[in-house]
This record gives sequence, C-alpha cells and structure tokens, in this order.
Amino acid sequence: MSGLTTHVANGVISVVISLVVTAVFSDTGRDAWDRSELLAAVGITAFLSGFFTSYYAK
Repeated sequence: MSGLTTHVANGVISVVISLVVTAVFSDTGRDAWDRSELLAAVGITAFLSGFFTSYYAK
C-alpha cells in the first residue's frame, strides 16, 4: 500500500473499532446529547487520531 492509503486505512480501522465500542457501551439514558451526535463526535476524533498517529509514527 502507498503511504496515504495506509494512513487512511488506519483511520478507518480506528473509526470502526471506536464506533462499535461506543455503540455497545453507551446507554440511551438521560444525557444532554443524542446518541447520533455522540457517535458522530467519536467517529470524527477516531479517524483523525488513527490517521495522524499513523502519519507521524514514521
């Protein structure tokens, strides 16, 4: 894989793992935010974390 493809793949893997874990362990309780908002925030931060960790790790 080329460099950019590897970094994007690491970002996507981070998103999948983070969203699954968050969806399983988040309850639908009395929180001030909607579950979809929570999953969107987790997805964005997980992708950026996975992408840039891979990018700067070399």
